Amino acid sequence: MHIYKLSGRNVEVTDAMRDYVEEKLSRLDRFNDQITDARVTLTVRDVRDAGRRNRVEVQLNVPNGIIRAEEHHADMYAAIDRAGDVLERQLRKFKTRYLKHRHDTTPQPEPGPAEAAVEAGLDDVSEFHPEIVRQKRFDLRPMSPEDAVAQMEALGHDFYVFKNMTTGTCGVVYRRHDGHFGLIEPS
Repeated sequence: MHIYKLSGRNVEVTDAMRDYVEEKLSRLDRFNDQITDARVTLTVRDVRDAGRRNRVEVQLNVPNGIIRAEEHHADMYAAIDRAGDVLERQLRKFKTRYLKHRHDTTPQPEPGPAEAAVEAGLDDVSEFHPEIVRQKRFDLRPMSPEDAVAQMEALGHDFYVFKNMTTGTCGVVYRRHDGHFGLIEPS
């Protein structure tokens, strides 16, 4: 593993925990040429469901994307194991797609016109008062729409904002209700 930062929320990160995380993440070394850095956060929460008490969040930065895993368990060490398994699967999938994309010499057709945003389904807007409850900041990395879809799936999100490497504009890929993907780009 290149560089990684380990932190704890509501828990003191002991040497035993640090060693266990290092041991479990070391099996990702075969993907070492892809991982640029990693952040691991161990959290103990006061929740009723004991199975969700311990949370492990891992974010791996790779060229043109992010691989992320979040796992919960009653035992912190079991949550670390689960997160390691998820990351290994995602990195294997990422590496396969990365190599396939690198070796694919056939030109891809240009995507069609972007579809309009999905209707919210609210009849009376005055009844709903939206509130921003979370804010995120991130670097827009240049990538193809296909790579953005792969990142969206790796993160488990329904949409992904990216900088189109061909046009240089900001775009959004999203999962449609029919299982296909959509692309929104400025004109």
